[in-house]
Amino acid sequence: MQLLTEQEAKKIIDTVLAHATADETSVAINGSRTGNIRFAQNMVTTSGERENLTLTITTYFGKRSGSVTINELNDAAIKSAVQQAEEVARLAPENSEHLPLLGPQQYAKAANYSEKTAAITPTFRATLAWASIKPCREAKVDGSGYLEDTTGFIAIGNSRGLFGYNKATSIELTTTVRTADGRGSGFAVQSFTDASKVNSKAATTLAMQKAKASASAIELPPGKYTVILEPAALAGNGDSSFLSNFMAALDARNADEGRSFFGNRGGGNKVGEKLFSDLLTIYSDPTHPEVPTLPFAPDGRPQEKVMWVEKGVLKNLVYSRFWADKQGVKAVPAPGGVIVAGGTKSLEEMIRESDNTILVTRTWYMRPLNQQSLLVTGLTRDGVFFIENGAIKHAVKNFRFNESPLQIFRNLEVVGRPVRIGNNLVPPVKTKDFNFSSLSDAV
Repeated sequence: MQLLTEQEAKKIIDTVLAHATADETSVAINGSRTGNIRFAQNMVTTSGERENLTLTITTYFGKRSGSVTINELNDAAIKSAVQQAEEVARLAPENSEHLPLLGPQQYAKAANYSEKTAAITPTFRATLAWASIKPCREAKVDGSGYLEDTTGFIAIGNSRGLFGYNKATSIELTTTVRTADGRGSGFAVQSFTDASKVNSKAATTLAMQKAKASASAIELPPGKYTVILEPAALAGNGDSSFLSNFMAALDARNADEGRSFFGNRGGGNKVGEKLFSDLLTIYSDPTHPEVPTLPFAPDGRPQEKVMWVEKGVLKNLVYSRFWADKQGVKAVPAPGGVIVAGGTKSLEEMIRESDNTILVTRTWYMRPLNQQSLLVTGLTRDGVFFIENGAIKHAVKNFRFNESPLQIFRNLEVVGRPVRIGNNLVPPVKTKDFNFSSLSDAV
């Protein structure tokens, strides 16, 4: 797919607006090319590319709205889609929380695009896969993994003069290694904007070390332990992680209306209160060089640098435009990614300075138990180890845990050097009284 340039996208948006007769009209164009390669049992199993291009038109008559999405960009298709969106809007019920569309905005220049990633070929993907498969074959372990790269753009505009354009790239490699007897498992992940930074051999070497070390795991009784959570244990698994559950709870309306931990019983929220360890600082910044993200929210609000938690103090919550207008405060959109500020210590240094501590490589299959306390349950996976006198003494059998990110962030003892996981920058953390509720037979 040929990415639309900023000028090409603006021309299409102008065409939509020229056909519109509604009180207000907003437009979004999304285009992407996503490639992937999957391997298992030391061989490539699937590979492919997919392309997608959509044009979404939303029209408004007063507080009534209607949307239509198409994947054709010729004038006849656009005109027909505008008419359909307006027909839907006239029939729709009123939205009592509708606000007028935003006018022109200023957006930061985010460096979230890499020509090297945009130029990826199937051969490049196969080369990275082979760099992971080859050492696994030589070591007689089973390697599997998934590599996905995306190149795309987003353009937004409306009848009040707003326009925004951004093109972006990303690439992520996950690899899992199992010992031949199936008793040991290791995992590693790498996420970047620039594909040239991916080192699949290094990731696989780390996963192999974990797999071999975890093959002779022994049982420890469930209970509360001091743990080191690696970045993939704190923020892995996409929309199901300790970090993602924490960030999703930072909604001002839920807090103000008493539906979340961040609300007060008598009304209002806990912004300004000291809730967590001094070691916890979380912020977002669309221009951060290691985790640049989209510079605007879907509704056109600019993404800016926002401090969410600073030295344990809650500093901000996410506000919709409606709720911010009602409360008389600034409308702060949800971030595209977050940075958990860390220190300079490596994971290895944290291990050397620990005793009677459990190291958790990864968490998995996380499900909510209590929305108010953010309590979740899940499983450890791909390597759990017991640390004694600054060294890994032996592997530990997997656990099920019942734990909340609120407790993890209250009980922080050490915060290490951050690494990128998806669109987030996350350090390994050491926290006390982590609750392992039962043993798991998973590997």
